[in-house]
Amino acid sequence: MNVPTVAIDGVPDPLPAGLAILDVREHHEWAAGHIEGALHIPLMELPARVGEVAAIEAVQTLVVCKVGGRSAQATAYLAQQGYEVVNLAGGMLDWQAAGRPMVADGDAAPYVG
Repeated sequence: MNVPTVAIDGVPDPLPAGLAILDVREHHEWAAGHIEGALHIPLMELPARVGEVAAIEAVQTLVVCKVGGRSAQATAYLAQQGYEVVNLAGGMLDWQAAGRPMVADGDAAPYVG
């Protein structure tokens, strides 16, 4: 299956209304740094929690992980389920490198771990 993919320079800044973010990284990666307002569902939990994606009121969902591999798997799965999704090539590493805003759990400075 051809996975719809976008590079960081193809993602509007600031993010437009109607674009949701789904982060499929593990809990410790999420805690270290993530996009504010993103929905966090680790890849292995996605099949059981796919209803949470359905609850997002968005025109399209940008799926992210650390470098783009897990999010590509999630994007392919969700696209097969009929969701309007696109994978972020380069993932959170490219997001951080582009200077896009992130938040972290607690008081620590956000980073991609």
